[in-house]
Amino acid sequence: MSKVVTRFAPSPTGLMHLGNVRTAMLNWMFARKMGGKFLLRFEDTDQSRSEQQYIDALKEDMLWLGLQWDDEPLFQSAHAEQHREALDKLAETNLAYPCFCSESQLNLDRKLATSRGLPPRYNGRCRELSNDERQAKLDAGETHTWRLAVHADSGEVTVPDLLRDNVVFLRKDLDDPVVVRSDGTFTFLLPNAIDDAVDGITHVLRGDDHLTNSAYQVWMLESLGYTAPVCLHHGLLLGEDGAKLSKRTGSHSVADLRAEGLFPEALQQAMVRLGHPNIPEDALSIEALLEHTDIEHLSTSSVRWSNEAMWRWHTKFLYAKPASELAPLLRQSLAQHDIDIDETQALALAEILGGNLNRMEDVLNFKRLLDASETISDENVQVLKEAGAVFFNHALSTAKATGGTDWKAWTNALKEISGAKGKGLFMPLRIALTGQAHGPEMSKVVVFLGADGIQTRLNQVLGLLDD
Repeated sequence: MSKVVTRFAPSPTGLMHLGNVRTAMLNWMFARKMGGKFLLRFEDTDQSRSEQQYIDALKEDMLWLGLQWDDEPLFQSAHAEQHREALDKLAETNLAYPCFCSESQLNLDRKLATSRGLPPRYNGRCRELSNDERQAKLDAGETHTWRLAVHADSGEVTVPDLLRDNVVFLRKDLDDPVVVRSDGTFTFLLPNAIDDAVDGITHVLRGDDHLTNSAYQVWMLESLGYTAPVCLHHGLLLGEDGAKLSKRTGSHSVADLRAEGLFPEALQQAMVRLGHPNIPEDALSIEALLEHTDIEHLSTSSVRWSNEAMWRWHTKFLYAKPASELAPLLRQSLAQHDIDIDETQALALAEILGGNLNRMEDVLNFKRLLDASETISDENVQVLKEAGAVFFNHALSTAKATGGTDWKAWTNALKEISGAKGKGLFMPLRIALTGQAHGPEMSKVVVFLGADGIQTRLNQVLGLLDD
């Protein structure tokens, strides 16, 4: 086998979304698995919608995901001359032809075919025109598209596919697809295929909704003397509602997920494991995932996306982060809410909150650790009121006597003087100091707050109970 070359070919008309991510990751992984090359190509021929900001954003998202491409990025617009030459060559041999049918005529033909129980494909009206008739219409400036002359009563097209043992299409079941719109711009079919040929793409991994497109492209490339790339048409990525997942149906953009603080490792795990059910749980790096994937046996069944699974992986990676890595993330998350702490505070906070955060914004639940005046929820205030002022006066006096930073010594002294025990002892103290009914180890909390911090919060609670 020649050296494998795959590609990710997004249109720079919007942000990268989850459907893009799966396509990019599978093509990247197959190339890396086979020791080949992975190219990034921007299909930018729609100049009215292609924007530099989306090119930059797509690159940034790719690098964030760990999907480094080989060589310099390619641009479809650079192959404009080859696209036109390919169309001209097809037209010269009557393998492509101008179609002058109006949209209303096409709609009428489709309805007529459907009423007769026939597929609503093009009826070939303009394909039957003589060369003189076509030229006369062209000379008259009649609006037209260009179609491939694929449909035939006999013959077949074979799409080489590693996942499906090749797929055979009868030409009588295929249409004459439009490759040039009435405004003179190319549809996806021709430029995408010609680019693959010119760029030396050997394998294309994409969803099975492109199977028919692949048949048209294989026919076209073979008609032009090219060797079509081998395909791997995998099952579609569906949303949680079972519909095809795409940016048009509300798929998350990578930019949005990054803004929410998602770790790239979490997206890698959730995405790669779709269609790869046998990857071990401890394959936690992109390298480990690559080792345990077998792209040539990827599932051809549709797979369903799960936001919950993605965030579950995020939480797993968050729990595993050492305090030194968690600290700058905490500072960043707090800074977004105008709360500034220094590196020393951040490291100390990370030491006690590690394992208590499902997402980075959960640090906001523990703002009372940084500010004694932080509001306590009504539900938790009720717990404080049930404990009562007498309890907290005892808590304050024993904290002063013991220093408060030895959790066991303090709570033993408080238990002795107040008679409180179990939940009635520990829960009010936790809420008073952290603002939350659940959270980090209190032995770490009291050290973090120090004697002054503990007493300040107890006094604030006593003031709250006096109101």
